[in-house]
Amino acid sequence: MTDPRRHLPSVARLLALPDVVRLLAESPRNLVIAAIRDLVGAARQGAHRDPDFDWPAEITARVLDRRAPSLFPVINATGVVLHTNLGRAPLAPEALEAALRIGRGYSNLELDVATGARGSRLDHCSSLLAETCGAEDGIAVNNAAGALVLALNAIAAGREVIISRGELVEIGGSFRIPDILEKSGAILREIGTTNRTHAGDYQTALSERTGAILVVHRSNFAMSGFVTSPAIDELGRLATTAGVPLLHDVGSGLLADLSPFGLTGEPRIHDATPHADLVLFSGDKLLGGPQAGCIVGRRRVVAPLRKNPYARALRADKMTLAALEATLALYRDPAQALAAIPVLRMLTTPAATLAARAAALRERLGEHFAASLEPGQSAVGGGSFPEAPLPTTLVSLDPGARGAHSLALSLRLGPPSVLVRIEGGRLLIDPRTVAVDEEDALVGAFASAAAG
Repeated sequence: MTDPRRHLPSVARLLALPDVVRLLAESPRNLVIAAIRDLVGAARQGAHRDPDFDWPAEITARVLDRRAPSLFPVINATGVVLHTNLGRAPLAPEALEAALRIGRGYSNLELDVATGARGSRLDHCSSLLAETCGAEDGIAVNNAAGALVLALNAIAAGREVIISRGELVEIGGSFRIPDILEKSGAILREIGTTNRTHAGDYQTALSERTGAILVVHRSNFAMSGFVTSPAIDELGRLATTAGVPLLHDVGSGLLADLSPFGLTGEPRIHDATPHADLVLFSGDKLLGGPQAGCIVGRRRVVAPLRKNPYARALRADKMTLAALEATLALYRDPAQALAAIPVLRMLTTPAATLAARAAALRERLGEHFAASLEPGQSAVGGGSFPEAPLPTTLVSLDPGARGAHSLALSLRLGPPSVLVRIEGGRLLIDPRTVAVDEEDALVGAFASAAAG
């Protein structure tokens, strides 16, 4: 029997097809050739043996797919404000403008303009971090896990780091605090139990081998009942007396006071800086800025971090630093921060406003699907405020015969791409995380899905 793969067209033959010649007029030749080779390779594996297979159409589809960016906007209708899979915190307009201004040309990223000598990118955001966080000094690296590796390596490499067993947590992406600590070169010294650790446990563990005490906020879950852990001020006094640095990883980077809005239980940076030598937190969670690992604290303890080789390996890029600086500047006016930073604005949106927006969306979406309103809960997400109540009004849609998962897939594939919740066979839309200027696109996406 003749192997059908012998009859597959060559790359040269496919390039000569009229429709492909027209495609070459508007697409880079290398891109078209790569698409053809992909297609022919797939055919050799057993696909596309139909003699009437439309090669030009498939080549065009593959070229268009390759030309499309892999990263694109998504409308978040889930109600999860800090959705890790969707990029966490949307940036404030001021942060976007700063990143564009610095990214479009040259900047003084590593230049001391007064002397003309080489400067350090770690100097950017330093004074503003210190000012807004109530610390002596600060630096920013590329993410919070990197900040922890840098701090531990610079301060406690080869020495013991004392940490409560109740704080040996797993963070996003299956990364665990013990693993991060090991990679830093420090030695793990566990104390206490999962639910109870006392100041005396820290005192007993102190020795000449101690390099630091580490406190990690359990940000993505809560413990209640028979639970004890010493307050940060008590640990601060103990560390000072022992002459060892105290590091506090507060996680989400909460600067704003959200207690008037019913959001409590998450440590604020200002609560930690008077007592800890170093305070570490994320830039893209409750702070509302770009992905970054922020470190603030006492100048003498921050200083060795600046000289550590990890500081270069984990350095932030110029657009991140520009966006972070612009975000931090907004906190100089607390009212401006609540209004301008999208995460804070979403978290503090009044329930009545959400109800009115949900009602308006129900009217518009009701033209395409059976829609109703129901009370529900949003989520802060991002390992922040795990038990915080965030009441909202949900738009509930009946997907009809096609089913919830099929409709949700169509919405995800877009365009635009829309992410919703599925509960009880219905699609739920939470207006909390849908920007007002996204509503038309959201309704359009559902109209297209209904028509398809």
